[in-house]
Amino acid sequence: MKSFRRTPALALSFAGFLTQLDVTAVIVALPTIGDDLGFGLAAYAWTMDAYSLAFTATLLASGALADRHGRRRALLAGNVLFAAASLACGVAWDGPSLWAARVAQGLGAAFVITGSIALTACAYPDPADRARAFGLAGIVSGAAMAIGPTLGGAVAAWFGWRWIFLANLPFCLMAAWIVPRLVAEERATDSRPLDPVGIALLTLALGAAIETLLAGRTPMHIALGTGATLIFGASFVAQQRRRPQPILDPVLLAQPAMIAVALLLITVSIGYWAALVYLPLFLTTAFGLSTAQAGVAMLAATLPMVFLPPLAGRLATRWGWRALFTCGLMVIAAGDLALALEPTWTMALLGMVVIATGAALVQSQLSGAVVTLAPPAQAGMASALTIVMRQGGFALGIAALGAALGSEQAASAYTLSFLLAAAASGLGAVAALLLLPSDATRP
Repeated sequence: MKSFRRTPALALSFAGFLTQLDVTAVIVALPTIGDDLGFGLAAYAWTMDAYSLAFTATLLASGALADRHGRRRALLAGNVLFAAASLACGVAWDGPSLWAARVAQGLGAAFVITGSIALTACAYPDPADRARAFGLAGIVSGAAMAIGPTLGGAVAAWFGWRWIFLANLPFCLMAAWIVPRLVAEERATDSRPLDPVGIALLTLALGAAIETLLAGRTPMHIALGTGATLIFGASFVAQQRRRPQPILDPVLLAQPAMIAVALLLITVSIGYWAALVYLPLFLTTAFGLSTAQAGVAMLAATLPMVFLPPLAGRLATRWGWRALFTCGLMVIAAGDLALALEPTWTMALLGMVVIATGAALVQSQLSGAVVTLAPPAQAGMASALTIVMRQGGFALGIAALGAALGSEQAASAYTLSFLLAAAASGLGAVAALLLLPSDATRP
């Protein structure tokens, strides 16, 4: 029996490690960054949303470009861009310069992730080996997301927040040296067409919605922002329906099960991931924790995401997706309620553990559910849908929770934000219960 070759999988996982680590490491340092650069709350949110919006938009194009020009080349080009953008983040002097650098980081990260996934699939043609390779990548990614807040808090406290970004550089250089030596180049036989118009329309729709939530302070501003969001969104749907090869076919969302999973992806992003962004600010405001202490406390909200996904796989087989997703979203809602209603240290710690537990039960199974429930011919597009819904929900969730928080920096001000996160999670639970078929289960 042929032994499993771990080195290509580890090399590709390492290439994507920094892009995942960067997401959560920056979260804990945001209060320090805001104080240093004179941020308001809207700018605080845009520091995360600039990355997320660029990542979402570029992922839809990066796959086609990687197929056409080479997947390893796309990964390495993304790695170079991510390194240059990290340097730009580290020397940023104000909000706009930091947001522009974060956009560039999101662009680079999209090519790294796309190339890493495609190269892993090509490097392991045997289904069992491929499953092990992606499982290994999942462990590395989960570890990055889990240790990010603690590491980011420690680096920001000891060396300053700029070193969170500058520390990426030697690791990007290491990835650039390792990947060409362990992973062969791959290209697709039939390259997919690009759709710059569709990508632009989707990005404008998401961007207008985020800006309206964050900066809409007058009825006129809200009306104009909402109108722009609807116009760009409707234009994207109409444009995709006319294309012979759409990047996201709206017909895919015509069946109730796919509507349910799309809502789940969005509501998990709001109830857990977007809430995660505001937890460090909440901990420092409500309990007077330092940046380093908040980073350690955030382990309660991230470690379950590393250890519980295997349990989620077993429960999905035993219960089916409808029961698992309904229970998982209800658990997240309960955790958000604990954070909203009882701002004591014990309840905050319990709430963080609970939301992470619910997210761990749901998150690892959602991508598989989308691909399984979609028609076989649209499996690739269904995978793209998971990215758009998850990242788009994350960006909109950050903006919505920030809008609910307002400009008041007091512990009581976070109640409405966490209540909104709980309401979104409750909506996801209802969608799973009513729209998913009772026999939908993990294959």
